[in-house]
Amino acid sequence: MFVRRDFVAFYKQTILGPLWFFIQPILTTIIFTIIFGRVARISTDGLPDILFYLAGITTWNYFSACWNETTDVFRKNQDIFGKVYFPRVIIPLSVVITNLFRLGIQFLLFMLVYVWFLFSDAGLQPNLYLLLFPYLVLLMALLSLGLGMIISALTVKYRDLVFLMQFVVQLAMYATPVVYPLSIVRPERQWMLIANPMTSIVETFRYGFLGAGTFSWANLAYATTITLVIFLIGLLVFNRTEKSFVDVV
Repeated sequence: MFVRRDFVAFYKQTILGPLWFFIQPILTTIIFTIIFGRVARISTDGLPDILFYLAGITTWNYFSACWNETTDVFRKNQDIFGKVYFPRVIIPLSVVITNLFRLGIQFLLFMLVYVWFLFSDAGLQPNLYLLLFPYLVLLMALLSLGLGMIISALTVKYRDLVFLMQFVVQLAMYATPVVYPLSIVRPERQWMLIANPMTSIVETFRYGFLGAGTFSWANLAYATTITLVIFLIGLLVFNRTEKSFVDVV
């Protein structure tokens, strides 16, 4: 019911409806291609600019949308929370599930472009690591859910965090190899980006589907560990906050 509510509410007063899920990544990819590909001439590991940026946008959009929308679940749903009891974690979980539809649509767009370049001799080298895609989606869901639940628990007392997180999520994209590959960073400094678990997720996605990028089982294992730790912390903090949420609000 919550998934249906979020999905319908988002499109209720829009003309193009779900087409926005196609339009947004297309426009973002075009802008990135012009600014970072043509003007700044940042390397894309020899991949077509459009495909390189679209791969990063597809993964990042799902993570950032889930993170953004789960940071304010207490405030947005305070009327429901105050009237009836149910496991509160259902709300942030419904956000993650709702955004799976958006991810599915944008992944379809990526695959259409991907197949076009695959048969146009663009030098793509897909491999078996693309089978890790469902696992990468799971990691992004758990990571965004954990971060969102931690922030949502804090926003009960500190409402300013809601506005601050919008900027944090935007800035976090540049600490993730979305518009640039990890390979352009000096080896002795790559650890700073790898410390961000989304780095390994984005790079693994590109490596599996495009055959270019940086893949390491150790880095993926690190991303998995950090994701699980953040998710468990978020779950504990969220469950503790929900007990006194109504009194604080």
